[in-house]
Amino acid sequence: MSDTHSSETPSQPKAYARARLRLSLLSGAMDLAILVLLLTSGASVALARWSRAIWRPWPLQTLLYLLVLGAAMTLLGLPWDWLKRRVEIRFGLNRQGLGSWWGDQAKGLALSAVLMGAAVELVYWLLHASPGHWWLWAWAAFALFMVVMAQLGPVVLLPIFFKMRPMTEENERDAAVVRRLLAAYARQKESNPKLPRLHGIFEWKLGEKSAKANAALTGLGQTRRVIISDTLLEASTPEEIEAVFLHELGHHVHADIWQGLAFQSGLSLFGFWLAATALTALGPRLGLSGIADIAGLPLLALVFSLLGLVLLPAANGFTRRMERRADDYSFAALGTAEPLIAGLEKLAEKNLAEREPARWKEFLLYSHPSIATRVRRGREWERRQSGAVSVG
Repeated sequence: MSDTHSSETPSQPKAYARARLRLSLLSGAMDLAILVLLLTSGASVALARWSRAIWRPWPLQTLLYLLVLGAAMTLLGLPWDWLKRRVEIRFGLNRQGLGSWWGDQAKGLALSAVLMGAAVELVYWLLHASPGHWWLWAWAAFALFMVVMAQLGPVVLLPIFFKMRPMTEENERDAAVVRRLLAAYARQKESNPKLPRLHGIFEWKLGEKSAKANAALTGLGQTRRVIISDTLLEASTPEEIEAVFLHELGHHVHADIWQGLAFQSGLSLFGFWLAATALTALGPRLGLSGIADIAGLPLLALVFSLLGLVLLPAANGFTRRMERRADDYSFAALGTAEPLIAGLEKLAEKNLAEREPARWKEFLLYSHPSIATRVRRGREWERRQSGAVSVG
């Protein structure tokens, strides 16, 4: 089957959205079912008992338990990853060869193993060292980790999976676009001297793996940058690229990265408290020898998974609000909504986005307003401006 992007038909975005949603629901349900089965069948307790028989020091027991459970979960999840790839190929969105895909799977697995291993060892060290307040210390460590990852992500994590190229005026290919974007930034800086410094505009080599297009604000401090996919640069006019750039700049102005970190920290604080409560209340019923028994790890995972599902609408509503503000910033900065509307339409076409999903789906599942919602808001902004000019 071809990996090239096929022309869009009206039914494709809906069919693509259905296929992705179906896979997400099935794989998520399987993950939850495995966690419940591990706890209720005694399999987790048995694995923990076996780990203790092999190694006496609890850090090594924790590591052995995690290695066995992680390997099993990886093998069970691999078919779902493969099916997701086939869906991308079926709809003409995949450009990644099989070898590159397996390479990304291996890199993702290695990265997850290191980060997850360190996190679990830290949590269980805290459970042993401070049984009454472990969840507060764990939350503090998690909040710090999120800040560090937000800063290091653009320079450490993203380059593991994608090539990133700084765009400069000296590069003939970049010159016109970079000059336009830097001029737009300078104009915004004049009207808002507190605008955070921008440390670069980068081309994100997404096109080597996908036909989709995207742009994002990433990083903190010295790593703060705007990244624009090569697929977006290829498909858009300079005016549309500037409108997208100003949208991302709007996230800078509103300190959305910090707001997002604060929001996630608040949710995680509740999550760690809930996990501590669940370990104390349910641990004896599940056969745990105490709250620091590694056999309780699936319970921690289950608590955070279920909490994430319950709070998903609130989290998505929070990010949709940030996206609306960033759209408004782009409209106001340019004095027109038309370039961003045109850019959004092209994004929808390239990404096979469902332009107007059911309201319940947008409310529950969408981290961004739907394309139709964003376009309507842009048209309404234009009408308000026209009315204001007419009255004036």
